[in-house]
Amino acid sequence: MVFISKYLVPKGYHGLTIYPFIFLNAKHLKKNNVLMNHERIHLKQQLEMLLIPFYIMYGVEFLIRMIEYKNWRQAYRNISFEREAYLNENNLEYLNNRPLWAFLKYLRKHEI
Repeated sequence: MVFISKYLVPKGYHGLTIYPFIFLNAKHLKKNNVLMNHERIHLKQQLEMLLIPFYIMYGVEFLIRMIEYKNWRQAYRNISFEREAYLNENNLEYLNNRPLWAFLKYLRKHEI
């Protein structure tokens, strides 16, 4: 389910996914297939990790990346969940073929 809220989506971002919802900061973004695919990849990640472990791992990995990069944007972009989503957002068939726990291969350090 997709909701439009410029208040829930952090400044500088277009979308936020909190299972089972996708929040977008503008209505026209619902038609952006690449963004919607990116957010649906996050839905799949959250579901396969049973939600709470996803949020814990996301937060811990973000803190580790902040220590590593000392830069908010670079730390965020290099979280394994984000790396998977960003690197596959243009492949609109990705979720049809995505293996279980696919984000694990993005844990290794490869900056994007």
